Amino acid sequence: MFAVEKVSGTKSEVYEELARQTRGLLDGERDLIANTANLAALIWQIVPDLNWAGFYFMKGGELVLGPFQGKPACVRIAVGKGVCGTAVARRETMLVADVHAFPGHIACDSASNSELVVPLIKAGEVKGVLDLDSPKFARFDAEDRRAFEALVRLFVEGTDF
Repeated sequence: MFAVEKVSGTKSEVYEELARQTRGLLDGERDLIANTANLAALIWQIVPDLNWAGFYFMKGGELVLGPFQGKPACVRIAVGKGVCGTAVARRETMLVADVHAFPGHIACDSASNSELVVPLIKAGEVKGVLDLDSPKFARFDAEDRRAFEALVRLFVEGTDF
């Protein structure tokens, strides 16, 4: 049985603990849905100032909603549209301090003000994205970006797509 441990300390200490607990969640389990459901819940429990944490997967040339924590979300997002679709099109992490200023932003939740989206790339192919939203403007910075890119690498290596 795996128990989520609350974390306090510096941002880097929180992210070190998040990575440790992620490795524990992934240990011995490679199922995509099980791992994304647990990882979304873990992020939601540990990372402060989020109002949405979850996954979208590429299906039929578009992003389709996967496991998440937060309010109901947009179900389908076209590649190149919004922050998530732009991350797929560019094949790079998108860190947006003010989503309302982002051209073509898709407002699934009007309370979201900043966003971090990390593409899930396996064997050179974008398989989906990890999407994090916050009600705080400029919630995410370079340290968040590095931490979540590392977390996504752990996830992609330990999960079957």
